[in-house]
Amino acid sequence: MQNLIFLIERYGLVVVFLNVFLSQAGLPLPTYPVLMAATALAAGAGDPIDMTGIPAIFAIGVAGAFAADIAWFSAGRGFGSRVLSTLCCISLSPDSCVRQTGSTFMRFGPPSLSFAKFVPGLSNIAVALAGTAGTSWPAFLVFDLIGASLYIGAGVALGFVFRDAIGDVLGVLDRFGRFGLVMVVAALALYLAGRWWQRQRFIRQLRSDRITVKELRGMIENGASPVILDVRSDELRTRDGVIPGSITARLADLDRLKKEFARETEVIVYCSCPSEASAALAARHLQRAGFRRIRPLLGGIQAWAIAGHPVERDAAGILATNLAAAA
Repeated sequence: MQNLIFLIERYGLVVVFLNVFLSQAGLPLPTYPVLMAATALAAGAGDPIDMTGIPAIFAIGVAGAFAADIAWFSAGRGFGSRVLSTLCCISLSPDSCVRQTGSTFMRFGPPSLSFAKFVPGLSNIAVALAGTAGTSWPAFLVFDLIGASLYIGAGVALGFVFRDAIGDVLGVLDRFGRFGLVMVVAALALYLAGRWWQRQRFIRQLRSDRITVKELRGMIENGASPVILDVRSDELRTRDGVIPGSITARLADLDRLKKEFARETEVIVYCSCPSEASAALAARHLQRAGFRRIRPLLGGIQAWAIAGHPVERDAAGILATNLAAAA
């Protein structure tokens, strides 16, 4: 463990930059433990307070977050929704992926970047979504810099406030020698393995339950009458339109559907997320409500529109689309 403390003390700024950059780039690395440990050591944990190294840790942490965000924002502007699909693929929290972030961004706009980093799983998705939405560079730079500063500043502040407690923990681990380092690595490995296992189980469910756009279109043309549920936010429905005949349904409203439809009704659920994450989450709620035939739509509304099938829009939605195209 002494080797770990030595590395943080000698190469702390490099460790902080790489940790923040890689975590904000999408890797499932914990940011605050490294920030707090580096800050506690820089502040002289258990010794007289030394403030000289803390501004450097703050600055390098902000730089790491800012560099990763610029990369995702540029990718969003250059590649559009394909970037969101990539992020959903690497996210360890796919059920809170594009739907929740899209709803937040549509509601608050670019200012949402100033607090998105505090919501697990939303940080880089919000940045990429800002790029796909055509946010201007000045607006992105201002609000993202505010968000990065607040996020890194909170971690540094926690490390400073709890420097003595962190020093005690590092001291205990140090007394365990190499076994202490093994404990830290094992804890991180177990955390990542648990998240990975949850994601793999989630993906297996998606693959077994989902329906393609072609299959849904064939059902409709053959006279079937499935119930099609749109579980996106009001803002996204206004912007992107809806599948004709679909029913608006928030997650909180799903239990009430059992009063309107038989349990054997074929139910198709769709959202905006390219990995159908929110649709699968809604399917779970419907299963608990007693419905037996529930299938998420592969690719969501995007796949439906790309296939050339009709999308209904109201006047507000047409205006929002035109404004986005003009931007």
